[in-house]
Amino acid sequence: MNDEIFARLVDQAWPAVDRVDTGGWVMRAMDGVTKRANSVLPLGEPEDLGAAIAEAEKFYADRGLPCVFSVGGGATPGLDEALRARDYQMVDPTLVMTAPPARAVPAGEGVELARTPSQAWLDTWWSVDGRFGDEGLATAARILTGVPAVYASLGRQAVGRGVKQGEWFGIYSMAVVPHARRQGHGREILRALLSHAREQGTRKAYLVVVESNAAARSLYEQQGFTVSGRYHYRVR
Repeated sequence: MNDEIFARLVDQAWPAVDRVDTGGWVMRAMDGVTKRANSVLPLGEPEDLGAAIAEAEKFYADRGLPCVFSVGGGATPGLDEALRARDYQMVDPTLVMTAPPARAVPAGEGVELARTPSQAWLDTWWSVDGRFGDEGLATAARILTGVPAVYASLGRQAVGRGVKQGEWFGIYSMAVVPHARRQGHGREILRALLSHAREQGTRKAYLVVVESNAAARSLYEQQGFTVSGRYHYRVR
């Protein structure tokens, strides 16, 4: 999987409304809700790397946000070293994992699929992933619904989101509430999304997972996902 292709898929599937495209780098902001939607996507090679970093820093300072860069294999050469020299800290090393949907096992009964996220879906997801307070949920919902997607749920126990992107199917927002874990609910949500991806004719599925999340990585590996790439954030 080409790192730049993946970076663009994630950008499309998790869209920030406030964005400036410099012709190479894309600066994205969404009220600080998720680093994914509030970071620089640094593809291409600007003529002056230092000036490009300074422009990004001004973009985020003007919005009262920290300057964050998403740095993967397709990032501008030398950027990671330049950011480290400016005292940017590396956070959230993340794995890109891919699998062919055809390997998915059919999901069990009980998983519901919808074209829009219900309030119950949003509440369940936010109860697990809501690191930005209750006021951030409305912004998060705008991100989720910024592109067509399918929303899977097992009541208020587990949820997930899938985005069809040509031959690719992106899996996002996998969440199981604490009291319902270790009961196979995450597996059923994942299988339902992969089965849907296969029905939609997609050839490949991808997802991202923080490298330290051993439980999620184990689930994904059991369903045929393997590591295809890596990225991290630089934050100052």
